Amino acid sequence: MKDDVRKFLTAAERLAIETRVKSAESGSSGEIVVMAVSASNHYHAAILAASGTLALILAIGVMLLLGSENLWLFLPIFALLFVVAHELFKRVRRLIRPFVDRREMSEAVEEASIRAFYHGKVHETRHRAGILIYISLFERSVRVLADTGIDSKAGPEAWQEIVALVTKGIERGTQGEAIIEAVDRCSGLLSRHFPGRDERLNELGDAVILGSPEY
Repeated sequence: MKDDVRKFLTAAERLAIETRVKSAESGSSGEIVVMAVSASNHYHAAILAASGTLALILAIGVMLLLGSENLWLFLPIFALLFVVAHELFKRVRRLIRPFVDRREMSEAVEEASIRAFYHGKVHETRHRAGILIYISLFERSVRVLADTGIDSKAGPEAWQEIVALVTKGIERGTQGEAIIEAVDRCSGLLSRHFPGRDERLNELGDAVILGSPEY
């Protein structure tokens, strides 16, 4: 899963986004953070369910091939296959998607994005004008969280438009371009409502954050 998020953006795309964030912040007193994570939850229950299902199917298949109905033979075969399947689903987590419902994924992304917003101190900027663009790959979900200062002026429709923009870009495979455009949209909102910038002030980092949040 970590490899997935590392491959999400090329080095050139990350640099282009960072440059655009710096440019966007230079014309306003706001801050923009772009974060992409492999997943917003470990989904342990789904991994267990997927492992048990696959192990059961394979164990039954092995018993049929052996022509045996011996329960004491079936159990160790099932246990061994469960361990193998569990390691597989832990490493290739996209395979468990059928075992995770949309509501669970939505709640996981919502909770993880809020934690990232506060853990990254996006809510502590001087003018309360911090914006987090949060992308969770496993759930194929995007969230935009804004602090009270800019949120009260921009409104939820503006953030939904940015979410839709990034989501469509990911679906087309042009996520780098879409994120840059999203940063430009945020820049327009910030420069309109929070113009002016102390060049010595850069409260949050400009680089794209890649990895996994604290679940």
